[in-house]
Amino acid sequence: MTQRLAAGPGAELGVLPFVALVLAALLVGVSKTAVSGVATLSVALFAAVLPARESTGVLLPLLLVGDVLAVRAYRGHADRAVLLRLLPSVAAGLVLGVAFVARTSDVVMRRTIGVLLLTVAVHHGWQRARARVRSRTRAPEQGKDRQDRGRSGGAEDTPTVRQHRLRTVFFGLVAGFATMVANAGGPAMSLYLLSSGFGVLGFLGTGAWFFLIVNLVKVPFSVGLGLITADGLALDGLLALAVVVGAGVGRALVHRIDQGVFERLVLVFTALASVDLLR
Repeated sequence: MTQRLAAGPGAELGVLPFVALVLAALLVGVSKTAVSGVATLSVALFAAVLPARESTGVLLPLLLVGDVLAVRAYRGHADRAVLLRLLPSVAAGLVLGVAFVARTSDVVMRRTIGVLLLTVAVHHGWQRARARVRSRTRAPEQGKDRQDRGRSGGAEDTPTVRQHRLRTVFFGLVAGFATMVANAGGPAMSLYLLSSGFGVLGFLGTGAWFFLIVNLVKVPFSVGLGLITADGLALDGLLALAVVVGAGVGRALVHRIDQGVFERLVLVFTALASVDLLR
């Protein structure tokens, strides 16, 4: 027997779908203050419960709530130079994403979200396995990358710097496109920041400022495309508290959680949810 919410925003949803959205909102908070990879599961849950286009518009304001909480928690740990290098390619990715969303149907968009999330989950799992194999040799390379960020002059022409620039452009484009189409830029940014040798606080602080800026830029585009609506904002009002609670849970767990196990579970559930979106 399917139960329905009695009244108010989201009344057309069954109780179980609404509970799934509350869980997804909780995970948004956790992703912003602890394990960023869990945000892909939130995207998949929203797209599974709501029409694909509507899901991106409802999720964006909740992500902004989480971004504000994350910036307040980790604002002193951001690397501004990295943010400045990323923004041009991210802006180009956003423009491509806007053009794509404006010309696609709900079915195509839902399947695109599924493909993006599944690809990111598989790639991230592969990267984790590769990192375990190369863990003893990557530390010196990461230290070299961090040194390169503060260098100029003759170092500009070295292969290492050129490769770093290409990686920045690539991940910026992917993150910009994925975040506009599916609010799924987090995994690409996570891979970029991890490969750049950031520690936990630098990772969280830089990511927090990055997504606050990018998600604010997305708002007028999302309104213009009809993704953010009054009904969606009313539903956000019911779910925002869950984001705040999730952010508090994330801050409490960030130094205690076994992130390896948690991220493996997230990858599995994200892959399963992504396959469902491909139907």
